[in-house]
Amino acid sequence: MNALSPAGPVSLDHVRTIADAVLYEGYLLYPYRASSHKNQSRWQFGVLGPPSASAASFSEDPGMEMQCLLATPHEPPAGVSIHLRFLQLQVREVQRRDEGGGYSAVEQLTVDGVSVLSWDEAVEREVTLPALAWNEATDQLHRVAGGSEAEPLTDLHGTEVGRIVRRRQPLAARIRTRWALDDGFARLSVSVDNEHPDTAADKDSAIRASLIGSHLLLQAHGAEFVSLLEPSDAAAGAAGRCRQRRCWPVLAGPSGTTDTLLGAPIILYDHPEVAEQSAGALFDSTEIDEILTLRVMTMTDEEKAEARATDPRAREIIDRCDGMSAADLQQLHGLLRDPHAPPTGPGTTATAGPPDAGMTPFDTGGVPWWDPATDAAVRPESDAVVINGVRVAKGSLVRVHPSRRADAQDLFFADQVARVTAVLSDVDGAVHVALVLVDDPAADLHDWYGRYFYFAPDELEPLPVESPMEHREEIPS
Repeated sequence: MNALSPAGPVSLDHVRTIADAVLYEGYLLYPYRASSHKNQSRWQFGVLGPPSASAASFSEDPGMEMQCLLATPHEPPAGVSIHLRFLQLQVREVQRRDEGGGYSAVEQLTVDGVSVLSWDEAVEREVTLPALAWNEATDQLHRVAGGSEAEPLTDLHGTEVGRIVRRRQPLAARIRTRWALDDGFARLSVSVDNEHPDTAADKDSAIRASLIGSHLLLQAHGAEFVSLLEPSDAAAGAAGRCRQRRCWPVLAGPSGTTDTLLGAPIILYDHPEVAEQSAGALFDSTEIDEILTLRVMTMTDEEKAEARATDPRAREIIDRCDGMSAADLQQLHGLLRDPHAPPTGPGTTATAGPPDAGMTPFDTGGVPWWDPATDAAVRPESDAVVINGVRVAKGSLVRVHPSRRADAQDLFFADQVARVTAVLSDVDGAVHVALVLVDDPAADLHDWYGRYFYFAPDELEPLPVESPMEHREEIPS
């Protein structure tokens, strides 16, 4: 088949905003300073390393692949557009101008009281394939040019005192697609491989030849993607046979839409959204905006000056946090929503979306949201749950039988006797039982500090209310 043209322009700006949170995840971590050890070695997700890398370079795997499902179209033509996005590392070297007119590389240069540091930046790249016709396979090599630029640094008198030289290595990415039919659905496989030809001998050369934060954006034309997280009964079998390698596809765009897919190096839910309270990128994993903002505000003037000199994006973070008003900070608290309220508003649908999609604000009566008084119906210290016909509440003894394997540590709790300290419910109505182990020498300390272990009721066996000593295993003399 011939390649198709998309049926009318479809904006991906909304999805790119979500994808940018993936693209820059870990790009620069608090305290955003070059002197911080964790910022001297990039650890971002979605790094496709060069294939000819030495063991000493600690390079990452050069490839990733995802498989997604589409409902077969009723009326062809139909097809899919594919966008590969990633960061290309750019070395920023600061050079001082010598008396003879030459330049010398330096770690730092101060111009009229403002410091500039040598550092590694990144440039956004996007490779767009022509829209593929239904069942059309492809194998394409895309090259991203390297290059270098020089930016003069002048003082207030207009005298050049140095320059910033930026250098990038060329990159090469191969994108392959293939199709297969499964239970009446079309499975599309998309793979991306770094084909940088040179050998990377060390860590720095490997990351400079890598595709960083790599992810995929797919748009269907005349067809619909199938949710792999919540497939219909008819699609469940085919969805279960999809295989992912370092890239996981989820439905993207507004809730209820099925024509856009995000293939990310981290696992997300369908129709992910950036929190409306977030004022801008902080790049720091899943840290909470409010916590990071308050941390930035506690930095000294010297630390902030170093962060501003480290990277233009770090400068934006520092300036934004410094300029926040009390009202802006209050906004970062977010909004407590009633999880049991039905969706409201015009055009509301019952389709899956972000966890708080369509929910109405929960009135706390002026009480802080973290205070138990926000919900008088919940009393963890007196609430109870019935397990095997036995009422279990604070002070009850239970034997633990871990079955959900939420944590590897759960294995060490098997058949242990524990004392219940509270019975709690989460916002979805699920019950969790807080415990301390009877035989734990630090049980009293855990109880005093409120450091409990949590299990579901079906993982617990109620025991008679007797002395804990009677439940301990006897040790032969």
